[in-house]
Amino acid sequence: MRRFWLLFAQTVTVGLAVFFIVKTLKPEWISGSHRAHDLSLLDAAPGSSPGQGSYREAARRAMPAVVNIFTSKETKQGKNPFTNDPFLHKFFGDRFNERDDKQLSLGSGVIVSKEGFILTNNHVVESADEIEVALADGRKAVAKLVGTDPETDLAVIKIDLPDLPAIALGHSEQAQVGDVVLAIGNPFGVGETVTMGIVSALRRNFGVNTFENFIQTDAAINPGNSGGALIDTAGNLLGINTAIYSRGGGSLGIGFAIPGSTAKTVLESIVANGSVVRGYIGVEPQDITADLAESFGLNTRSGAIIAGVVKGDPADKAGIKPGDILVAINGKPVVDTNDMLNAIAQLAPGSKAQMTILRKTEETKVDVEVGKRPRIQRTQPEPQVPQGDNPEE
Repeated sequence: MRRFWLLFAQTVTVGLAVFFIVKTLKPEWISGSHRAHDLSLLDAAPGSSPGQGSYREAARRAMPAVVNIFTSKETKQGKNPFTNDPFLHKFFGDRFNERDDKQLSLGSGVIVSKEGFILTNNHVVESADEIEVALADGRKAVAKLVGTDPETDLAVIKIDLPDLPAIALGHSEQAQVGDVVLAIGNPFGVGETVTMGIVSALRRNFGVNTFENFIQTDAAINPGNSGGALIDTAGNLLGINTAIYSRGGGSLGIGFAIPGSTAKTVLESIVANGSVVRGYIGVEPQDITADLAESFGLNTRSGAIIAGVVKGDPADKAGIKPGDILVAINGKPVVDTNDMLNAIAQLAPGSKAQMTILRKTEETKVDVEVGKRPRIQRTQPEPQVPQGDNPEE
């Protein structure tokens, strides 16, 4: 009997030990392997916003107004090398003498009015035989060229469709370095794309266009983005994307946009007159460098040196000479050559302007009758800032 109880006690002890081990290491063996775990998930409230870190509302407002632009141009490739073969000529006739190839290009544009006016880059539509616009809602339309302005690389085209979405024009003159911006366009033809960055610098100029006052941004801008929108965090248009600093054709985080204020002025002039009318006096300006300032005995580097004067043009008739330094126009100080060009361009042809110049350190005022700036033609592919170790040089 004693032996039986000893065996029973040993069995119970071993069983309790096994139970304790299983309870500790594999509790599901005891609670049941098929029992569901308790699970409590929290669903976001309907319509809840993603918070201040999202710019989806700005994108939602602006994206419908950004369009894809497809252009085509017929080109003659000349005579076929086998044009003198009588056998082939028998079947193909005169069609065998020349080959027509269609060149296709791709860019972006921004609908700026419900009447169908679209801002884009001049280099996107320049010399195109056909211009087709594709909207974000899937609609397509053939566009008519209203006018171009090669000197700012802007162009205006127009489509006739109902219920067009138009972007709101922002205040580019109030933009500051560090402001968050979004770039919208069709890079590499992949489809409408939004990228984010900040305003990296203001008033950039590199000689890509005659009149420049670029907004620099690190929002990714690639080939195909040309003519697209640079917007603020409210979805308003700050600029038209136009150029990139690139080594190899892709984005390096340095892109440039034409300010919305410039684009608006060009748009209104083209719609009203078919072209942009600017003032002109016929001078070739040059920035004042430290060496030139020392050479001229100047205490400041503000102003623009008149390096050349076009004979018979307004400046020549008014007595302005090479070597003069233009320091003010109608009493407004001239900062540099870019500032001078923009100030003269805003003068009305036929009006008189007072130019303040330094000649051998003596200040004098000259009245100039403003002429009309002659229109230039420019043939240029997708603009890129000249490459180098220092892009500002």
